[in-house]
Amino acid sequence: MEIAYILIQCDLGSEEQIINQIMQIPEVKEVRGTYGIYDVFCKVQADSKDSLDKVITNKIRKIQKIRSTITLHYIPSQGGK
Repeated sequence: MEIAYILIQCDLGSEEQIINQIMQIPEVKEVRGTYGIYDVFCKVQADSKDSLDKVITNKIRKIQKIRSTITLHYIPSQGGK
């Protein structure tokens, strides 16, 4: 199982619309609006790195009014919870 966290910057005022669109993607396990430099973050889970890449590239990053994204992929060997 592959997991990534996506930090999203979007056009001013489009946060709720983008959150609603992201919630429709089955691989997205959590999506929230945030304060600060990034407007939205989401947690994405997929069966493989290739599937994860496709969700991020072909589903999330193609949503209109998203300006930029940063993908954080965790390091399993470092442990954590």
